[in-house]
Amino acid sequence: METHRPPRIRPPAVAGTFYPARAGELREAVGRYLAQAAASTRSDPSHPKALIVPHAGYIYSGPVAASGYARLAQAGDTVKRVVLIGPAHYLAIRGVAASGADAFATPLGEVPVDRGAIAGLGDLPQVAVRDDAHRREHCLEVQLPFLQMVLAQFAIVPLLVGAAGDDEVRQVIDRLWGGPETLILISSDLSHYHDSATARGLDAATAAAIEALAPERIGDQRACGRIPIAGLLLSARARGLRAVTADLRNSGDTAGPHGEVVGYGAFLLA
Repeated sequence: METHRPPRIRPPAVAGTFYPARAGELREAVGRYLAQAAASTRSDPSHPKALIVPHAGYIYSGPVAASGYARLAQAGDTVKRVVLIGPAHYLAIRGVAASGADAFATPLGEVPVDRGAIAGLGDLPQVAVRDDAHRREHCLEVQLPFLQMVLAQFAIVPLLVGAAGDDEVRQVIDRLWGGPETLILISSDLSHYHDSATARGLDAATAAAIEALAPERIGDQRACGRIPIAGLLLSARARGLRAVTADLRNSGDTAGPHGEVVGYGAFLLA
């Protein structure tokens, strides 16, 4: 007799710290950020194939992330899968860490994991299932409530990048590229802990490199997700995509002091 194991759910790790833990408060906060971003966003009948958005606490990076997510307003019924890639902050890993979970939970509900897509990466030597890398990680989790608010039914392919080559990440992205049903989402902040004026200069240079699809111009200290960004830009360049900056601010512009700031950008690739 066949037995069925219970689904493996990855619980939220940063609810109540990076974003509100109560569903109503979370829904209201994300809705407010999206409404503010939509008010300054021109209507566009198309939607991006890929986004790069920040992953700090919502009071700091939420307004900038919303500037990217607001562009998905027309894609709510089109996008069915989100390839969600970010840097591993809490565990030193080699290559790309997939999750073994069946779903990721947030206060807004559970988001299913595309287990078939992860199984399809099994022959790539740089990819391994590492739930220990995902357990405490915030960079993917903070994106989920935004996605839950702007998309209808969707699954995720959650991947964390450690010590890996740009081409290794590109190979994973190429494997998962899909069609209009698939969104590639890179989670990354920009410069860290400079004064606001210095950060603006550094982040403007990074934004210019992203718009030029030139990962070789993004230094190690310019973005914590530099390697995931580089992999995306290589794939985008090969496909003739265009990148534009939707928003570029830092924590001093949103909710923090100006002495030591973290840079945030929202970028659209289509």
